[in-house]
Amino acid sequence: MAAYIGRGVHGNTVELLGARIVSGAVGEGETLDLAGLSAELDLSITALREAIKVLTAKGLVDARQRRGTFVRPRATWNLLDVDVIRWQFAAGAADDFLRDLAEVRAVIEPAAARYAAARRTEDDLRALDEALAAMGRAVGGDPSSAADADLAWHRALLVATHNEMLVRMEIFIEPGLSERDRLVHQSGDDDPVPSHQAVLDAVRAADAEAAGAAMLALLAKSDSDLRRVTAGEGVAAPAASAQGASSPAAAPHAAAAERAESAAQATAARDAAPVAGANPETGPATPRTPAEADAAGTTPVAAGGAEGTPSQAASAAAPQTTALQTAAVEASAAGIESNERKSR
Repeated sequence: MAAYIGRGVHGNTVELLGARIVSGAVGEGETLDLAGLSAELDLSITALREAIKVLTAKGLVDARQRRGTFVRPRATWNLLDVDVIRWQFAAGAADDFLRDLAEVRAVIEPAAARYAAARRTEDDLRALDEALAAMGRAVGGDPSSAADADLAWHRALLVATHNEMLVRMEIFIEPGLSERDRLVHQSGDDDPVPSHQAVLDAVRAADAEAAGAAMLALLAKSDSDLRRVTAGEGVAAPAASAQGASSPAAAPHAAAAERAESAAQATAARDAAPVAGANPETGPATPRTPAEADAAGTTPVAAGGAEGTPSQAASAAAPQTTALQTAAVEASAAGIESNERKSR
């Protein structure tokens, strides 16, 4: 649902009532005093009811005979609605929201990058290139343009998976990512292009392993950017701090980073080694999909380029990711392999 802010008296009424509810000024289960609100806002009951219809559609309120209009439990709210998200930020409740968003992205986007690397078309690459170019033009400029370009790139990546359900995951990611991006891009002193370029390079090279690792590195940078711009503003950082890197909780993350580095070295060795039966003129044919990779006993990688590949670059950045993100991408990778085996 589109945002209602700035839409005259009706929009302002929706904004005022919605902000009060989400902030807790009007608590869950509390009945709205329409007569009192009418007098306070100098509005007719009819105008109030029109605003309440919008809040009902967002899951914030409901009405019953002999009870009137009341605030519904938070569990029924449409927490992905753009207005509800904005009201949470305005109420100072961004900490939990940004943490939840980071966790959702850690589950979805590394797996999406792996699928995109295996299935992307030239049209998909063109859309990713165009979004990345727009992102570069927006660096240091209008924060809204930068956020829009970032959203377009992540949307194009989901489309490149050619999985209808994954594409629809934008419903869960975009509203929150939009608000988060505008918060980060307001600083104007960061260039997001290199981290996105690393993912795109791996997708272009059809290297699913490197694409997933590069996406994890991108998410780690996203967390770092958020901590940088929100330091001292009361917004919690979703990722572990550098001081906690040697703690027991960080041990699984360090082990996963070591495995990622080993996988990158193995990939480079496979690229450099001759393949039996390969055409000496065209070189070895590397598998492009997880299913072909399973049949060949390899991982989908691009031919050639043992040094300086996206896989190695992403592996070097992997130690910045959180234990949660590492566990999420490993689970996603296992799911990919399982699904591909079932499809054969």
